[in-house]
Amino acid sequence: MRGSMPRSLRVQENCIERVKLALNRNGFPSQRSLAEDVGFALATVNKFLTGKAVDYTTFEELCRKLELDWREISTLDVAVRSPQIFQPESVWVSQNTGSAKDFLPPDTSPRYPNGAVPLGSPFYLERIPFEAQIDREISKPGALVRIKAPREMGKTSLLLRVLASAQSLGYHTVSLNLAQVDESILSDLDRFLRCICTNVARQLQLKPRIDEYWDEDLGSKISCTDYFQHYLLAKISTPLVLVFDELNHIFEHPQIAHDFLPLLRSWYEEAKILPIWQKLRLIVVHSTEIYIPLQLNQSPFNVGLPIQLDTFSLAEVQQLARCYGLDWDDGTEAGQLMELVGGHPALVNIAFYHLSRGDITLGELLQTAATATGIYHHHLQRHWVTLTEQPELAQALDRVMSATSPLVLAPILAYKLSSLGLIDRVGDTAIPGCELYQQAFKS
Repeated sequence: MRGSMPRSLRVQENCIERVKLALNRNGFPSQRSLAEDVGFALATVNKFLTGKAVDYTTFEELCRKLELDWREISTLDVAVRSPQIFQPESVWVSQNTGSAKDFLPPDTSPRYPNGAVPLGSPFYLERIPFEAQIDREISKPGALVRIKAPREMGKTSLLLRVLASAQSLGYHTVSLNLAQVDESILSDLDRFLRCICTNVARQLQLKPRIDEYWDEDLGSKISCTDYFQHYLLAKISTPLVLVFDELNHIFEHPQIAHDFLPLLRSWYEEAKILPIWQKLRLIVVHSTEIYIPLQLNQSPFNVGLPIQLDTFSLAEVQQLARCYGLDWDDGTEAGQLMELVGGHPALVNIAFYHLSRGDITLGELLQTAATATGIYHHHLQRHWVTLTEQPELAQALDRVMSATSPLVLAPILAYKLSSLGLIDRVGDTAIPGCELYQQAFKS
């Protein structure tokens, strides 16, 4: 007998801190900003974030906004029958005793596209040939891989699979998201490097022991290098795949960037000399071109394997359509969608989610895409919030959207708009990222 759907859920007590961290990670500086974005009362959002019961629909929507799997963090607030067909119908799941994923049947229907595509999802499109290339590269001693793409192009989904592959080989994996580092730490190189070392040690389940290796007379960079060489790498017997995600976050902190980026390059070079450094396999992930001037022999961006994720091709859009159960093999519908969103992975997935559910027809989608009632409303609204907070960015974007030919922008403005995915770079000039953005952001 199929279990009844819970009427209300609450966040497990041991997951509350994780949920609160997800608030900032997803660009919501406060509970109020999240409440306004989803259209819920502030009191409702506060109940969710403090582990109090909210209704099922609200719980699922807030988890979607925060890129959390609701099945992993939820606890039922009502008793329900177990759906496992091999158990007698008289068996009940006790109230508030487990995660929702422990008894709800597996769901193979499309999830609303938000954040990384989970491992094993039938709606993930393999990025050929990049996954195989990266797997081969990180098997090499002292490897360095550079992954570049604007936001929402699939970097995190790709990383999940790369790290899973590395773990299957018995490698240690550590992923550090630099967007999560406090601004106060990003203004101090010593605190920043200590933060990096502490995070890596903890993810390796080692005691940090930072002070034993830190020597202010030698300086932060040498101390950090010494810590990696004589403690972290010495303690492990298999390779370590170390990911620096959102590396572009430090581009806006030139003093840190000028020291940290050459440090990464120096670790890569050390592997050519010292065998212990061959255990380290670096992956750096960033949203756009670096605009910090570095000497060629100090930059990590001209060595290693470069990977640039682009928008989906027509064939890839058709392949993904099949994953969603849509018959677009003649290319007509796929071509129409691509004229609007240019093969942008997130925008294509959002379209397929709604089309596969029958929420909207392709004609309706194309007609309402850039409006407040269109399926891209929340996606566009997030960009509007960023542009409202940075008027100079909004003005620059309007100039690009209104121009009749590629436009030259100041490097910092081009970098920010490119990292958001709102523009494409053509040499030193900028053009609209896609027709949807031109419709939505042209004054």
